[in-house]
Amino acid sequence: MAFNICCWTSRIKYYQREGLLPPGVHTHPNQVDYDDGHADRLRLIRALIDIGGMSVSATADLLAVLDATSRNAWQSLGEVQHALANRRKTRRDEPDEDNARRIVDALLERRGWAVDDRSPAHRVLVDTCITLRQLGHDDVISALDDYAEATEAIATIDTNLVKSKSSMSSMTETMIIATTLGDTMLSALRQLAQEHVSRPILSQLKPRDD
Repeated sequence: MAFNICCWTSRIKYYQREGLLPPGVHTHPNQVDYDDGHADRLRLIRALIDIGGMSVSATADLLAVLDATSRNAWQSLGEVQHALANRRKTRRDEPDEDNARRIVDALLERRGWAVDDRSPAHRVLVDTCITLRQLGHDDVISALDDYAEATEAIATIDTNLVKSKSSMSSMTETMIIATTLGDTMLSALRQLAQEHVSRPILSQLKPRDD
């Protein structure tokens, strides 16, 4: 196989201790064989950690969703989002929380998005609005509708990719990949686009005193 799993022996043992990778088959007292399934899982683990920026514990949570057999595609998506929410600390009892929640809920109503207010992403957006306001960047909050319009198009692409898969496991893996590595890809694309779009606009601006 193209992926040399033997080079990852120590890492494999660590992933097995953390519950990310199933054990291999003992063929001799000091020899363990790994099949293509192990190689595929190891590739996924490394992608989530190295490219997706996931912690080992968050990766374990995502793989647990992938290995579950009793969920439908919609339930799996919710579990993926909850697993991803563990990457961030939640802010509570902030002075601006009620106002930030009203901003987020008003956005959802304008967009017609059917979203559970217990969604971890809802909480993240509220926390982000609180922080933006505390930093004095209400201008970013005022652009929420524009950001929402762009991300709805991206969500449609994600959903169509998931829908095109033939099995629940491949659907769930696509959800995980599109959300984790997709975030990394979108961040890179955004920065490239910023460089392109800003060049003719911002390069002509002269410094000024605030």
